[in-house]
Amino acid sequence: MTKYINLTGRILFSLMFLLPAFNKITNFEGTQQFMASKGMPATAFLLVCAIVILLFGAFSIGAGFKSKFGSIALIIFLIPASLIFHSDFADQNQFIHFLKNVALIGGLLFVFANGTGELSLDKKI
Repeated sequence: MTKYINLTGRILFSLMFLLPAFNKITNFEGTQQFMASKGMPATAFLLVCAIVILLFGAFSIGAGFKSKFGSIALIIFLIPASLIFHSDFADQNQFIHFLKNVALIGGLLFVFANGTGELSLDKKI
C-alpha cells in the first residue's frame, strides 16, 4: 500500500511544476514581459530554460526517473525565482508564494535524500 501512496504523492507533487511550465508555454509573451518588469535580461532564453527545468523536474519526480538530478535542478530554479519574483514581503500574496517555494524546496530535499520509492522508472531500469 505504501508504494501506491508514494507514487500518488509524487505525481501530485510533480503537478506543482508541470502546471506552471504549461502556463509559461501558453503565455510565453506575458511571462517574458513580467520577467522584464523585474529587470531580468535575456528573458526569452531564461524563460525557455525555466520551462525545460520545470518539465524535466516534473517528469523526473512524477515518473521517478533521475529524481536526484530533477530535484536539484528544481531547487536551483526555485532559489533565484523566489528571491527575484517573490521577495516583496510587504505584499502578503508574494510572501505566501515565497513560503510555498520554501516548502517545495523542503519536499525536493526529501526526494533527493529518500529517492522516489519502489514504483519508479529508476527501479525498473
